[in-house]
Amino acid sequence: MKNLLERVGTRALRHMDPEMAHGLALKALNMGLAAQPGPVTSARLRTSIAGIELPNPVGLAAGFDKNATAIAPLSRAGFGWLEVGAATPLPQPGNSKPRLFRLSEDDAAINRFGFNNDGMAMIAARLAKRPRGVPVGLNLGANKDSANRAEDFARVLQHCAPHIDFATVNVSSPNTEKLRDLQGPMALAALLDGVMQVRGTTPVFLKIAPDLTDQDLADIAKVAEDARISAIIATNTTLDRSGLTSPHAGQAGGLSGQPLFDKSTQVLAKLRRLTSVPLIGVGGVASAEQAYAKIKAGASAVQLYTGLVYGGLSLAADIAKGLDALLAQDGHATIAEAVGQDA
Repeated sequence: MKNLLERVGTRALRHMDPEMAHGLALKALNMGLAAQPGPVTSARLRTSIAGIELPNPVGLAAGFDKNATAIAPLSRAGFGWLEVGAATPLPQPGNSKPRLFRLSEDDAAINRFGFNNDGMAMIAARLAKRPRGVPVGLNLGANKDSANRAEDFARVLQHCAPHIDFATVNVSSPNTEKLRDLQGPMALAALLDGVMQVRGTTPVFLKIAPDLTDQDLADIAKVAEDARISAIIATNTTLDRSGLTSPHAGQAGGLSGQPLFDKSTQVLAKLRRLTSVPLIGVGGVASAEQAYAKIKAGASAVQLYTGLVYGGLSLAADIAKGLDALLAQDGHATIAEAVGQDA
């Protein structure tokens, strides 16, 4: 009955304004209207990244629960780990609406939110009350009008560190002007140095864009290693619009979903050859087979978000169970045995 309700609900949400539908999905979660199987796990699925024990490698990408308002139900939705945010030092409204577009013909979405969030103080207060269970991390952002964006990342981490299992430095959103400029080697090294000085024992991940040259990737890999980053998340949304058929294809913002899968997986495989830093695969994951492809390309864990728009919240548990079966089929006793097999 729950799956039927979810299918009907997901179909209904797809006929609404996308941002309104997203808000309603969060409300439904908090009302207990979504399947809650708990974190799916098995001896084969249990893994760790940066010393963080995960019941399974299927994570929720940042952006779904921007303000950490639905951590409790999300932690029971089948995910092995969650990332909330992005959080900035001060609250900000983000870009003007409409700023989220559903590309149903392409199983994709375009967003230009611009780090809309309640600010680090309110988000930290919610994180402090979260239930213990699956690991939860926070995506760090910078205020649009900040005089020192690099400093913003460190401020958010310092304020929220007691309540999170990891933090992600997000310099790859295309929706804050000049933010991606911080991916340049000198700017990135300086930013990461400031973050690492205040992190204490919190593992710090780095989230990168898919629209990078091979030289950019080599530079980022070197900077990440020198800074002792705990993991690289590959990748954020793309500005590429190749092959889209939706009427919304020309909207400004970052593209996510199925069209991003190949591009982000190629970045993952290249990084696998460039660095020994653990990698997390995100971009177009909507099935167990796609999650497994990311792992075989070099990812130690994966994340999804846009896939939930089309597959519903039970997708996380379905992917984890399917991944377990695929690993067993190939004779793997652990996730780690499959990491990088096809890189």
